[in-house]
Amino acid sequence: MEKHLWDSIEILTKEMGQYQYQGFDLKELYRQIAACARFVFLTRRDVLPTLRSRVTAPSSGMDKVFSDMAVHNFGSNLQIFADLVNELYIRLVELDKRQASGRRPLYLSIPELADVGRFLVGS
Repeated sequence: MEKHLWDSIEILTKEMGQYQYQGFDLKELYRQIAACARFVFLTRRDVLPTLRSRVTAPSSGMDKVFSDMAVHNFGSNLQIFADLVNELYIRLVELDKRQASGRRPLYLSIPELADVGRFLVGS
């Protein structure tokens, strides 16, 4: 993925505290959600099918157990992340529609959002 997408994901997942003081910029939040959706899509498509063969796990001991657990649970954890991002997206769209009050909601003017639902819900 492109660096700007990684940066958007990092801001959304690590720096939420700043929003408590500054408030939310809907357009930026939509772009962060779109970046997360793209990450989920690309990970499902490119990483998940070959994850086991990509990981060089220790042959024994607790490190092997932890490695096996991480690989085994990766798909489930990715799905949980996708579900949470999708829930955030749905709530944000509802808020956007309420705030639009007769105007066109912001989400309709952001091209990156066209595939968000498919990326997050698709398998």
